[in-house]
Amino acid sequence: MDLQLKGKVALVTGSTAGIGLAIATSLAKEGAAVYVNGRTEQRIENAIASIKRELPEAKLYSAIADFSNKWDVEALIDNVTDVDILVNNVGIFAPLEYDQITDEDWYHMWDVNVMSGIRLSRAYMPKMIKKNWGRIVFISSESGVQIPEDMIHYGVSKTAQIAVSRGLAQATRGTNVTVNSVLPGSTWSEGAENYFKELAAVQGKSIEAVSKGFVKEMRPSCLIERFASTDEVAHMVTYLCSPLASATNGAAVRVDGGTVPTII
Repeated sequence: MDLQLKGKVALVTGSTAGIGLAIATSLAKEGAAVYVNGRTEQRIENAIASIKRELPEAKLYSAIADFSNKWDVEALIDNVTDVDILVNNVGIFAPLEYDQITDEDWYHMWDVNVMSGIRLSRAYMPKMIKKNWGRIVFISSESGVQIPEDMIHYGVSKTAQIAVSRGLAQATRGTNVTVNSVLPGSTWSEGAENYFKELAAVQGKSIEAVSKGFVKEMRPSCLIERFASTDEVAHMVTYLCSPLASATNGAAVRVDGGTVPTII
């Protein structure tokens, strides 16, 4: 299926690995020019090289920025002045018991996970409205609906992304600009793999056993009974970025394998 993205320009934050890299690759496959974002030029170069091994003709550009530093964000906006598609994917997580989460932890989580998308949307959305076309997607999480006990600050940041996305969507009324959030469930990204490697070492088990045990014990409602792949998430995001998804606006779209029960 042609998703009609040829000629579109996209910025995908946090796109040197994991879900972000999969989204950047998927958009490039559909013919979009993609700004790849990371905190270092080396990480970006490695990501671009990875995509080009599969897509030699892909149009890929560097967009360096550390989203915990608002001055980096302002510099990125100055360098990347206009985009058709903004995917607010950059994010961090940190398992911590509630009484161990400091004010600094809260502020850092909020700045990276929430303010990054707010700052970029504030810069690019008015231009999308003016030209009457654009797509903004916030990569939230099922943790924004089912707040994890051991990462409350993370869950709160993901709930906030859903709220910001819906609020911005209401400001697009009557235009061809859409704003949606995507809620992945447990996804086998670089971050998840590193986390389970550490956990497996502590428990003296294989990474496969620990990851399967996690889904069974911590996500018992997951209907697919496994981690989703980053490509599975990226496919949904790419569709939402396309003209074919023009009637989907203000939605919180789940790619969680059925983890969150639907209540009608």
